[in-house]
Amino acid sequence: MSSEKNAPIGVFDSGVGGLTVVQEIMRNLPNEHIVYFGDTARVPYGSKSKETVLRYSRQIVRFLKTHKVKAIVVACNTASALALDIIAEEIDLPILGVVRPGASVAVQATHNKKVGVIATESTIHSNLYPLLIQREDPEITVYGKACPLFVPLIEEGWTKDYITVEVAKRYLEELLEKDIDTLIMGCTHYPLLKTLLKGILGAQVTLINPAYETSQVIKRMLEDLSLENDSYCSDGEKYQFYASDIVNKFNVFAHSILPYDIKIMKQILIEEY
Repeated sequence: MSSEKNAPIGVFDSGVGGLTVVQEIMRNLPNEHIVYFGDTARVPYGSKSKETVLRYSRQIVRFLKTHKVKAIVVACNTASALALDIIAEEIDLPILGVVRPGASVAVQATHNKKVGVIATESTIHSNLYPLLIQREDPEITVYGKACPLFVPLIEEGWTKDYITVEVAKRYLEELLEKDIDTLIMGCTHYPLLKTLLKGILGAQVTLINPAYETSQVIKRMLEDLSLENDSYCSDGEKYQFYASDIVNKFNVFAHSILPYDIKIMKQILIEEY
């Protein structure tokens, strides 16, 4: 069992956005080892079909299993919405996504029962957030808004740029007209716009970050399965990062949000898995 406890958690995303989930796992589960894969060659997933996202996700899960991971976190909202349930039936590992944790907290947070979700087009069209939220409380109305321009703007590093502010105002305008009091940031990139979004939404709207909530769920899950790592080792030995395409932006992005400098970033041919 001790070797299982020492095994890493596998985390994957369509690109670099899932590093916001890694950041929360590092912060809240400091003893855990992490193997991260970002599918930078095939990003974005948000505009792709369910079949394609499922095929990509299966390849990545096969890759993560070669690292003897003890659990998998699907840090991509699109893959969580389109592929998670199918893959959970196919593998014998604990696996969780970022959609359910975010949905559950939104149910608890809303007072006027009007919840907004901003996400990729695929996540919005999947209707998974409304389904999960209304399963817990049928009285809640969920308003979804696809925000396809956010990811490229964030990856360009324009998180405070006036262009991003104007784009965000336009996206959020109709949600504010619906009088929402809670907004789910339904894409792993979006927490990097938290300050900007908060400035537009005002204090009356609670922002939900599924990345943080996911770290709490995996913490409880590992405890329940007696799989939490109770031995300490240095950061250099704990974290491994892989991508399907080496992009300088990956390291720049990682260094801007992680409490740890990535020394080695390895490229792999994910199509081989």
